[in-house]
Amino acid sequence: MRLGVLDIGSNTVHLLLVDAHPGARPVAFASHKRPLQLVSFLDEAGNISDAGQHELIEFVLEAWEFAASHKAQDLLAFATSAIREATNGVQVLERVQQETTVTLTELSGAEEAAMTFTAVRRWYGWGAGTILDLDIGGGSFEMAIGADELPAVANSVPLGAGRLTREWLQEDPPSAKSVKDLRRHIRSTLRDAVKEVGKAGKPNLVTGTSKTFRSLARIAGAAPSAAGPFVRRELRLTDLSLWTQRLAAMSVEDRSHLPGVSELRAPQILAGALVAEAALELYGEQTMEICPWALREGLILRRFDQLVAEGSVAAV
Repeated sequence: MRLGVLDIGSNTVHLLLVDAHPGARPVAFASHKRPLQLVSFLDEAGNISDAGQHELIEFVLEAWEFAASHKAQDLLAFATSAIREATNGVQVLERVQQETTVTLTELSGAEEAAMTFTAVRRWYGWGAGTILDLDIGGGSFEMAIGADELPAVANSVPLGAGRLTREWLQEDPPSAKSVKDLRRHIRSTLRDAVKEVGKAGKPNLVTGTSKTFRSLARIAGAAPSAAGPFVRRELRLTDLSLWTQRLAAMSVEDRSHLPGVSELRAPQILAGALVAEAALELYGEQTMEICPWALREGLILRRFDQLVAEGSVAAV
């Protein structure tokens, strides 16, 4: 079965087509994406402008046509913090549905964390024990922990790399004061959330999902994406702290030449590093593994579970 997942994020809009069936791992078939930072289209009242809505609708139509031309049998479409935090988010979703016939489902921060956790659990299996997963997006930072298929605690805080860069790191390179102020803000925002997640116990495994964590691990010496998903990739706090200091002294142009850092991510990678560093320190963890599966895979897996339950497809 070919399934499409349309992801309207804070930094990019991305359609992923996968081939899979219940009991099998999803295998990527094709991908179609473009950089689209919807937050750059917000007005002073927090509304996504007509220009931003036009860009979004144009891509959704492109994605629908791409999925149809490649014979996708099902399409999941969802939106995360960029839409849910916009003042006119509901109206934007309604307009997208009217003009494209595609229904975008708005995920809450907790749902986003939970679906990502499901993907991580399936990747590592029951033998991993209690997992703590951390995920840095453009607008929010998700945390989830548990020993089962779904997390015992799932939390989301407004510490996305794109958001923090816009609000705190406007100079290039940033001033020492702005970095210090952002560090303080991150820790004060994280403290209560970390305490809540920590009530679920000590994890056996700490994982990181999202492009930001993959880029940070690559900078710190992890294998490139070309090495494939089955290569173990780690990010150590000692390496992360060293690179956070280096990134703070670098211009955006210089960061864009680092391995694993694109021009789109270069402005945001410092803010992401500061969040990652603070989270590991507050959780008292020294190392995390980078999981190749994240939100999209979690939604795909849950969709197949649903189809089996409905009897739409047969379990293996």
